[in-house]
Amino acid sequence: MKFTMGLLIGFGLGVAAGLLLAPQSGEDTRARLSEQGIMLRDRGLGVGNDLRARASDAVAQGREIYQRTKEELGSMYSRAKSGEL
Repeated sequence: MKFTMGLLIGFGLGVAAGLLLAPQSGEDTRARLSEQGIMLRDRGLGVGNDLRARASDAVAQGREIYQRTKEELGSMYSRAKSGEL
């Protein structure tokens, strides 16, 4: 996660530096920086939404596994207590 964030930040800084050093007018440079900022913001929102969805799925799976294991252990305990095992 830290690597990905560092990679995205480095990419953004590299793009900004490239635009600032490009041989074009300040107005054109500001417009391009604005466009790049909007694009990066949208990507960030998409990544954030994806991570939230994946986290929700992982939590749901964890709860399901917990419930199933709890039921299996309860059943085994009951059988052991009654002498069936």
